[in-house]
Amino acid sequence: MPLDLNIFNTLLLSFARDERITVWHMAVMFGIIQLTKGGNIEDPIFISRRKVMQFSHINSIVTYHKCIKELQKFGYIQYFPSYHPAIGSRVHLLKK
Repeated sequence: MPLDLNIFNTLLLSFARDERITVWHMAVMFGIIQLTKGGNIEDPIFISRRKVMQFSHINSIVTYHKCIKELQKFGYIQYFPSYHPAIGSRVHLLKK
């Protein structure tokens, strides 16, 4: 099932109104969304740092962690890190 374009439109409008959001935040968020299963953003998304960085074209681990932390602080995601190499970190997208 493809991801609904309304999700992207809603997210872009929220980002456009939020002066704190940079292109790096957008890149990380779209990297996260690419990892949804079947386009369903209602379920938790299990991510790996490596894959999100690859999708978002971010090469710095510091930038990645800063963006994740700020997206959580700004109320766009809930992030539950996993320190197990085979289990991805869990992300919930929050409705804004």
